[in-house]
Amino acid sequence: MDPLSPPEESAFDPMREPMAVAAQLPPPVRRIAVEGAPTVAQPPPGGNGHVAGTAVAPPLKRMPRADTAPVERMRTEALSIAYGQKLAVNQVSLSVRQGEVLALIGPSGCGKTTLLRSLNRLVDLTPAATRGGRILLDGEDVDLFDVTQLRRRVGMLFQQPNPFPMSIFDNVAYGLRERGSKKPSKRELEPAVVGALQRAGLFDEVKDNLDHPALALSGGQQQRLCIARSLAIQPEVLLLDEPCSALDPISTQTIEETIVSLRTEIAIVIVTHNLQQAQRVADHVAFMYLGDLIEYGEAERVFGSPVAERTREYVSGGFG
Repeated sequence: MDPLSPPEESAFDPMREPMAVAAQLPPPVRRIAVEGAPTVAQPPPGGNGHVAGTAVAPPLKRMPRADTAPVERMRTEALSIAYGQKLAVNQVSLSVRQGEVLALIGPSGCGKTTLLRSLNRLVDLTPAATRGGRILLDGEDVDLFDVTQLRRRVGMLFQQPNPFPMSIFDNVAYGLRERGSKKPSKRELEPAVVGALQRAGLFDEVKDNLDHPALALSGGQQQRLCIARSLAIQPEVLLLDEPCSALDPISTQTIEETIVSLRTEIAIVIVTHNLQQAQRVADHVAFMYLGDLIEYGEAERVFGSPVAERTREYVSGGFG
C-alpha cells in the first residue's frame, strides 16, 4: 500500500452507524390523551370571503355613499375586444360616473382587466388586440383623442406600486413638469404637489421627508404616492387594477378610504377579486363572466338580491 495514500474507510463506523440507523426509523408518534370525545369544529366561511351555501352574500359594513348626484364621464357601447381569435370582452355597455365607484368583479380570465385597460386605450399596445363598439369620454369617442391627452384625463393605477426612482416630491411633480415646454420651478409646483398628497391621504406621513427617495416608503405608502402622482395632473377618471392585492390589511383600509373620498372629484373604476372590498367601496358593480356582462347595477342590489343565477352563485361563493 502506498504510504501516502489515505487509509480505506472501514465498513463499520461506530460514530456514524447510529445516525444511519436513526435516519431509517420513522419519527416517533406523539399521542395526546383526552378525557372525552374531541369537539368537531365547524368549517370557516369559504369561497370569496362569503359563507358557502348561502343564496346571497351576507351583510357587510359599507362605506358612506356620496351625497352629490352622479355625473356620467365615460360610457362603453357594445364594446368587444379580441386577442386574435379569442374574444375577451363581448358587447359590453355600461356607464362610468363621477360621484360613484364602479367595481368590475368576476373570476380570473373573465375580461374585467381587459375592459379596464381599454378605457384609456392601453389595450391598443397589444399587437393582436382588436376592438369593436365605442368608448366615449364626455360624449366624445376616445379614438378621436391624442392618446397622451387621453391618458392624462383617464389615469391608471396598477397592482404593484410603481414609484419612479426619485424623491417623493419629484414623483408627484413628474407629470406636471412634462405637461409644458417650460419646466416650472419647485416653488411653483409645491401647491399642486402638496394638494395631490393631501387628497391621496399621504401628506401628513411624508410632509417632513418630501426630498427622501420614494422607494424607501412602505408598499401602502408607495401605492398612495402613485395615486397622488395621478391626481396631480387632475384626471377625470381613475382606473384601479387590483390596487390592494399586494398590501396588508391596514394599508388596504387606508387605500379604500382614499378611493371613497375621491369619488366626488373623479369617476373611479376598480377591478377587484375581493368581493368584500367591492361591497365596502363600490356604488355600482359590473359582474363579468367569460367576456360577457352578466349583471350591472347598484352594489346593494347585486350583492343582496342579484337577478342572474350566475351572479347569485358567484357572490355566494359557489365558484370564483
